[in-house]
Amino acid sequence: MLIHFNASSCIGFITSVATGSMLFAYLQYACGVFKIASYRIKNAIEIYTQSINLKNKKLVYKSLIYGIHIHRKAIMFSEYLISNFEMSFMFLIAFGVLTLSLNTFRLFQILSSKYNIQELLLISIITFDCFTYMFFANFIGQEIIDHYNLIFITAYEIQWYITPLYIQKFILFLLLRGNKSFGLNVGGLFVSSLQCFATLANASLSYFVLMYSVGN
Repeated sequence: MLIHFNASSCIGFITSVATGSMLFAYLQYACGVFKIASYRIKNAIEIYTQSINLKNKKLVYKSLIYGIHIHRKAIMFSEYLISNFEMSFMFLIAFGVLTLSLNTFRLFQILSSKYNIQELLLISIITFDCFTYMFFANFIGQEIIDHYNLIFITAYEIQWYITPLYIQKFILFLLLRGNKSFGLNVGGLFVSSLQCFATLANASLSYFVLMYSVGN
């Protein structure tokens, strides 16, 4: 039964890798857009500090507005991706935890008895790939969080205090917006991040221990 499950695991894993690779590329694009927004904010203040005139004041204000607009577009793009693949992500999370637990259990069984080297190699590859896939799925979520926060870190570090009052208010509003966290929320249960990866890996280990204790 486990051999049949491993065959289906391979097919499911290959499909999920193809989908995951595409989403990884899209979310890397979102990270780039977040970074562009941060650069816009930083560049706007640098323009103001280099030369203060009416033309530069208008340019600074436009750059700040464009930076916020780009940042909002990156948020909307990320949310759009997650909303369209939310059910798939929920399935992949459950499938990944179950597959990792069962294959770890099977790997332990094989190592505890006379084992077939081919089956050992197959199970080891599947287990490693599931673990790696789960890590990168949460790693890109952590990247989104870090790049989202980058604009607020940039706004905090720039010399906003030497700008006119209306720009200072603009920056203050931006800093206050940073109190609201953002991440790839999956079904309201998980936020893709390295912390989520640790939670899922711990859950897989717990299920493995349960199966091992029941099996013995």
